[in-house]
Amino acid sequence: MRRTLLLFGLFCMTAVQMRGDDASILDFGAKQDAENNAKAIQSAIDHCAATGGGTVHVASGTYLTSTVFLKDNVHLYLHGGSTLRAVPDPQAYASENRAVVVGRNVENVSVRGEGCIDGQGNHANFQFGDEKGNRPHVILFDNCRNVQVQDVFLYNSASWTLRCAASDGIRINGVKIYSHGNYNCDGIDVNSRNVTISDCHIDCDDDGICFKTEIPGFNVEHVTVSNCVIASNCNGIKFGTGSFHAFRNISISNCVIRKASENNIRSWRKMLRGISADTTVISGIALEVVDGGIMDRVTISNISMQDIQTPIFIRLGNRRGIGTLKNVLISNVVARNESLITSSITGIPGSYVENVTLRDIVLSNVGGASEEDARIEVPEKINQYPENRMFGPVLPAYGFYVRHVKNLTMENVQCYVRNADYRPAFVFDDVHRVSVSNFQADVPRGENPIVRMVNSSDVSLSGFRAGEEVVPLFVRVEDCKQINLLGNDFNRVSKKAELGKGVEKSEILGL
Repeated sequence: MRRTLLLFGLFCMTAVQMRGDDASILDFGAKQDAENNAKAIQSAIDHCAATGGGTVHVASGTYLTSTVFLKDNVHLYLHGGSTLRAVPDPQAYASENRAVVVGRNVENVSVRGEGCIDGQGNHANFQFGDEKGNRPHVILFDNCRNVQVQDVFLYNSASWTLRCAASDGIRINGVKIYSHGNYNCDGIDVNSRNVTISDCHIDCDDDGICFKTEIPGFNVEHVTVSNCVIASNCNGIKFGTGSFHAFRNISISNCVIRKASENNIRSWRKMLRGISADTTVISGIALEVVDGGIMDRVTISNISMQDIQTPIFIRLGNRRGIGTLKNVLISNVVARNESLITSSITGIPGSYVENVTLRDIVLSNVGGASEEDARIEVPEKINQYPENRMFGPVLPAYGFYVRHVKNLTMENVQCYVRNADYRPAFVFDDVHRVSVSNFQADVPRGENPIVRMVNSSDVSLSGFRAGEEVVPLFVRVEDCKQINLLGNDFNRVSKKAELGKGVEKSEILGL
C-alpha cells in the first residue's frame, strides 16, 4: 500500500513539473495598437512549449496578428472581450500557412474561450472573387492529434473558416461561426477521423459543415455531429465535393438547418425559376460521391429544415472516377422546400446508389409546376459538378426523383404541396428492389399519378393513405416488372394503375 502511495505521489509531482508554464501575450509584448502581434503571440506559445506545455492567455482587447503556430501541449485561451484580428495582407499568409491560427504536426492542443478570432474576410484586400486569391482560414489543423476547439467565436473568414485536415481526434463544441464577408466561407470543413462536433451555431455564406476526402490515403471516418444550428446560403450538411477516398461510419443528429442571416453574393430568383426567395439553403443534406471514393454507413436523424431549395440531394457520379454510395439511413426529417428542385437520389447508368433507407420524412413542397414540367426528361450529366440544380431548374416529381438506385426503403414518407402542382409525388426510373410503405402524398393536378415508374423491377408500394381528394390515378408504369400494389387504401382511388409499353398485367400484383 505504501509503495502504491509513493508511486502515485511521484507521478503527481512529475505531472506538475511537466505541466509547464502558462503565459499572457501581454508579457511578451503584445499591444492593442501594434500593427502585427504575431511575434509576441508566437513567443508566448514557444515559451509554454519549451516548459512542457501550458495555456497562452489572450486578455481583453483587440490584437492584430498574422499567422501564429500552436505547439505540442499548448492551449490558446481567448478571454471574454478579446479579439485576435487578422492582418489584412494576403502576402502575410503563405500558401502552406493559410490561417490566422495554425496547428501543423502537433498534438494535445486547443483553442478555447469566450473571445473572438476575426479573419477580416470582408476587407478589400481579400476580395479576389470566387475560388481566387490567397485568402486565409481562421483556424487550420493539419496532421494533428488530440485537438479541441471550444466556445470561441470565429468571425468573417476570408476562406473556409475552420479546417481540419489529415488529423485524428478532433473535438469541436460550443463554437459560434459567422462568416459572410467573402466567397467560399464554409463553416467547418472536415477531412479527418475520430471527430465530434456538437452544440455549434454556424451562420455562413458557403457550406455549413462540409466533409471532404481530398488527401491521398486519408479517410473521413468515425465522426459524430449533434445539436447544431446551421444557417447557410449553400448546403447545410454536405459530403463532397472532394470525394476521392472514403466517408465511413458517420452519424449526424439533432440539427436545425435554415437560411443564412445575410446574402451578399447570390440572387437565386434570377438564376432559378419557381424559387420563393433569394436567401435560401441550396440543399439541406447533400451526399455526393463523384471522384471515385466510397460512402458507407452514414446515418442522419432528427433534422428540421426550412428555407431549403432541396431537402435531400444524394448523388453518385463520375467526375473523376466511379465510386460507391451505399448503406445510408436518413430518418425523422421535417423540411419546408422553397424551389421546384425537389429531393433526389441519383446514380448513373451501370453504377447504382445502393441500400438507402428513408424513414419518417415529412416534406412540405412549394409546388406550382406545370404539366410540361411533369414531362421533363432529366439529363444524366454523368461527369458534371454535383449540385441540386445540375439537372435543371425543375425536376419532374414534387417529392422525390429517384434514378439508378437499388435496394431502396421508404417508410412513412409524407409529401405535400402548398400550391397546385402537376408533377407526380414520386418518380422512379431504373430502380430495383424497392419498398415504399405507409406513405401519403397530395394529388397532382391533371391526369398525372401519385407514382410514376419507368424501367424498374421488384417494387412494392403499400400502406398508401389517400387524403380528402379523390385520386384519379395511383401509379403509371412503363417497361417495369414485378410490381406489388397490395396493402393500400384505394377507397378514394379511381384507377389503381395505368400500364404503358413493356408491361404485362400479370407483372402487377394487386390490380
